[in-house]
Amino acid sequence: MSTPESGPAPRLLVVTGPPGSGKSTVCEALADRWEPSVLVEGDAFFAFLRRGSIAPWLPGAHAQNDTTVRAAAAATGRFADGGMTVVYDGVIGQWFLPTFAALTGIDAIDYVVLLPPVETCLERVSTRTGHGFTDLDAARHMHEDFVRATSEQGSSAPGVVLTDLPDGVTGVADAIVAAVRSGRTRYAVTV
Repeated sequence: MSTPESGPAPRLLVVTGPPGSGKSTVCEALADRWEPSVLVEGDAFFAFLRRGSIAPWLPGAHAQNDTTVRAAAAATGRFADGGMTVVYDGVIGQWFLPTFAALTGIDAIDYVVLLPPVETCLERVSTRTGHGFTDLDAARHMHEDFVRATSEQGSSAPGVVLTDLPDGVTGVADAIVAAVRSGRTRYAVTV
């Protein structure tokens, strides 16, 4: 484990993007940079679903996904209220960010979208082992959703969108920490 970062730590850092963007790998590295810290894996909340659950990427899953992400936001906010740096790893598109942020119950979060080329994401999804999500069509669709939301909002998109990612996990984590320190990732929560 590395030495914790010096200087102020984010209260809640949301790292999002489409499947295969590198969220989970970089979030693990980021959570190890602050002390005390918590890594909240958004996918874990979907694992709580039992009978009657719908694969989250299918069209009929909207109500289920909405409820699950709302529960994740509330839990994430409680960790942040406890004085820990929280790194949230999950799909929180710009279209859902205001709701997610408000449900955390805190006044500001840091928000980063990882958006490598679609080919990179699809390659990573197709070569995953031990991961429940391998649907390439759904991955392509989610990538398109992030690209569309980012381009529609342009420079007014919340937080930071990283499209030209450095090589390696450490490089991506360093870029995220630099963006957090600069204040560019800050998203004020409006209720």
